[in-house]
Amino acid sequence: MDYTWLIVLGVAAVVLLWGVGIYNGLIKLLNLVKEGWSGIETQLKRRSDLIPNIVETVKGYAAHEKDTFDAITRARAQATASHDPIERARAEGQVSALLGKIVAVAEAYPELKANANFLELQRELSSVEEQVNLARRYYNGAVRNYNTAIQTVPSNIIAGITRFVAAEFFEIEDPADRAAPKVSFGS
Repeated sequence: MDYTWLIVLGVAAVVLLWGVGIYNGLIKLLNLVKEGWSGIETQLKRRSDLIPNIVETVKGYAAHEKDTFDAITRARAQATASHDPIERARAEGQVSALLGKIVAVAEAYPELKANANFLELQRELSSVEEQVNLARRYYNGAVRNYNTAIQTVPSNIIAGITRFVAAEFFEIEDPADRAAPKVSFGS
């Protein structure tokens, strides 16, 4: 009796199971990337929802800053329309910079800094900024793990065959935009 076919069949089964295991691992990592992106979008949506309230509150005190208010409204719309991590990061950087300008405007109005509604918005914005940073770190960690898996041997073989592509990190390019807007209004 010739066992050659049984050995070949056994090796083929092991290779197939190995490939399926790697493929399933890549799918798991890709789903973690998608989950991470969803977390970022959720936090950015929360921040975006706060912006009109902040703008309206500050507008009552500094109506002459119309250009700043219009610019943040446009930047907010552009940021929420983007779903690509690179484009979204760029747009969110603009939103952060403009929020910083609104904060600077608020600094010039002591009665605004003491407004209870504005203080609550400021606390919420600070909390959301912290959550955005946490979500960004989670997403970028998931992207790092996924990209490492599709680029290293032996999983890169399965990734190449099944056409997995590298995911983009969520990074803000302008170093000045990387800092969260200062939202402290204490004297």
